[in-house]
Amino acid sequence: MTPAAASSARPTPAPPAAARVPPLQSGDRLTADEFERRYDATPDLRKAELINGVVYMPPPVSDDMHAAPHFDMGAWLGMYRLFTPGVVGGLEGTLRLDRRSRPQPDGYLRVLPECGGQAARDAGGYITTGPELVAEVAASSAGHDLHDKLDLYQAYGVREYIVWRTYDGAIDWFASAGQAFVPIPTDPDGVIRSRALPGLWLDAAALVAGDAAGLVRAAQAGLASPEHAAFVQRLQSVKDRRAEP
Repeated sequence: MTPAAASSARPTPAPPAAARVPPLQSGDRLTADEFERRYDATPDLRKAELINGVVYMPPPVSDDMHAAPHFDMGAWLGMYRLFTPGVVGGLEGTLRLDRRSRPQPDGYLRVLPECGGQAARDAGGYITTGPELVAEVAASSAGHDLHDKLDLYQAYGVREYIVWRTYDGAIDWFASAGQAFVPIPTDPDGVIRSRALPGLWLDAAALVAGDAAGLVRAAQAGLASPEHAAFVQRLQSVKDRRAEP
């Protein structure tokens, strides 16, 4: 073997240990910067969250306990977004809330800043303050969705928080009231009505049962309500006023 051939046959040396990025592991205790460094180094990672400095990585999700409910909840939130100018939404977007937390909620709705919304974004396009509404589908993660994440969202100004507990077949809808979240009760007609986003109405039993007709019927009634029309007009008025020279 010639010296040149021998040289080309040598294996590529491994990068030094200091240059290798450790993989994310559920239960790791990390800063937000280190969490993002490890997350970015794992391009095939589907979902991981940092809540109060602790990494949470959900197991693979089933169709009936998470994927299908997530799809239906997203469709319901999307109906409101499409018919409410000044409101936008997202699915599984990372929130950069503080140096110890990077939640990735299943869905959220927020009022645009030019319409008076509270959620700000940084230069990278990440939301850095609480959206008006956050929604989670809690199959295997009900523990931290209803405890650590609930406390985190409350602390960062989320006005309403929805948790669909798929194993229990139940939906919890909380509204911020001072220093705590309080449940929004179901009205006698079986509909839960948002306080932060007027006209966002949910037939919780229909959503849990997969009753698309019932879900759409309640959602459309909310969109046709006088309070929704007044809310849309108010958002437009704020936008017009802020656009004035």
